[in-house]
Amino acid sequence: MVIGSVIATLIAITPYLFYLYESVPDTKVWDTFLFTYNSGYFENANSFMYFFVSKAVPLLLIFIWFFTCRHWWYHAILVPITMFLYQIFNLFNDDIEYVDEFQLMYMIPIMAVVIPSVYLLRAKMFNKINEVDKSMQDLEDEFKVSPKGFWGKVKQYF
Repeated sequence: MVIGSVIATLIAITPYLFYLYESVPDTKVWDTFLFTYNSGYFENANSFMYFFVSKAVPLLLIFIWFFTCRHWWYHAILVPITMFLYQIFNLFNDDIEYVDEFQLMYMIPIMAVVIPSVYLLRAKMFNKINEVDKSMQDLEDEFKVSPKGFWGKVKQYF
């Protein structure tokens, strides 16, 4: 109940998180009591923050989807997660001129693992359909990941 409430609250406040960039000043250097940010490539800190939240908010929602999804195909969500992470890392590179260019080249190793894994799970599922008298819903329930909690799913990958 508590975890569901936290997740629902995070999803509900995402529009407010997205518009956080409006509170950032239009200056080249942004001084706060925690840090000083020099916008570098971007014209001002506000522009950088706009690009950052436009990548970070969808990434947050996709992470929530990944860790709460109970379907057999949830590993396919790793592809857009990788794409958004790559874009965010490139935002912090001040020397880059085109933020969203050539990201597919770096995603190929992730996709080379995820796509065949999802396809093999699908093939295994359809193979069982031909051998057993189960409905599609029964097979999908069989391949669902049982809820292990957030840290249980994280430990599953490491």
